[in-house]
Amino acid sequence: MNTPPIVSQEAWEAAREQLLVKEKAQTRARDALAAERRRMPWMAVEKAYVFDGPEGRASLLDLFDGRRQLIVYRAFFEPGVFGWPEHACRGCSMVADQVAHVAHLNARDTTLAFVSRAPQADIARLKTRMGWDIPWYTVTDSFDADFGVDEWHGTNVFIRDGDRVFRTYFINSRGDEAMGSTWNYLDITPLGRQEPWEDSPEGYPQTPAYKWWNWNDSYAAETSPSPKWVEVSDAGEAAFKTAET
Repeated sequence: MNTPPIVSQEAWEAAREQLLVKEKAQTRARDALAAERRRMPWMAVEKAYVFDGPEGRASLLDLFDGRRQLIVYRAFFEPGVFGWPEHACRGCSMVADQVAHVAHLNARDTTLAFVSRAPQADIARLKTRMGWDIPWYTVTDSFDADFGVDEWHGTNVFIRDGDRVFRTYFINSRGDEAMGSTWNYLDITPLGRQEPWEDSPEGYPQTPAYKWWNWNDSYAAETSPSPKWVEVSDAGEAAFKTAET
């Protein structure tokens, strides 16, 4: 290996600060791209798609589970896929392994669901074996072909206005590699992270940053931020701002 040079702590810190300038620029560029994504046009979904789920037949609207936004990842688990029937596609399985606890997405009025063509009995067995707790449905019609995921994995994003459903975004190939964290998922949704610092169209829902965070088993129990957590997060935010100046 042709390794980098070995330097003093002072030289290492200087190199880090130099790189940090570029990293912060990349972060701001990513935020600007997410803001542009929130202004993409919507496409009305007119077809009535049907899925099989743990509770029986389900429509695309049902997949929202009562929330306003829906993220759907097409995972390849079906006859003909390498690993069947014991495993799903290795790449899709890595995506599933990376998914953060969905309670945090749910707290932002967002549902994440996986879909495949495998029967529900096989999906249930796979989830148990691999330790996955992601809502996972069976595609029964042309949903995968209609949304660009019949031959390759991909992530589609939808929003609903009452009973009307709209497609708002699509990402696949290497774009899917970044998926898994709560933040990356929210950044591809039309409403974003829903925090005041974001550049979003007027009237979009927003609540103070940090304050909505919670333990994954406590969102339902705590309908408003804990006063103690508000105090702690305010102090943390102030420290971050000081470090930025």
